[in-house]
Amino acid sequence: MEDADLRLDGNAVGGLLGEVFARETTTARGTCAACGAVGEVATLVVYAQAPGTVLRCPACGAVLLRIVRAGERLWLDARGVSCLELRPPA
Repeated sequence: MEDADLRLDGNAVGGLLGEVFARETTTARGTCAACGAVGEVATLVVYAQAPGTVLRCPACGAVLLRIVRAGERLWLDARGVSCLELRPPA
């Protein structure tokens, strides 16, 4: 089987992404890409007074997440999180 036979487009993960983003996220455990600290999203330091919302690591202060809302659109920058563990709904 060739590589081209295994490729799909992004529509193939629509259901999986729906599962990921339709969960309670404050209990998700994230790993800081800068210092390796692990903790729940609820423990992050949040700055919401800017044009967007910035979430920082409580251990080292690195920016983990940035969220910007403009009208009905949202932008999420998660480059500061090396891993995010989501738990299934109860």
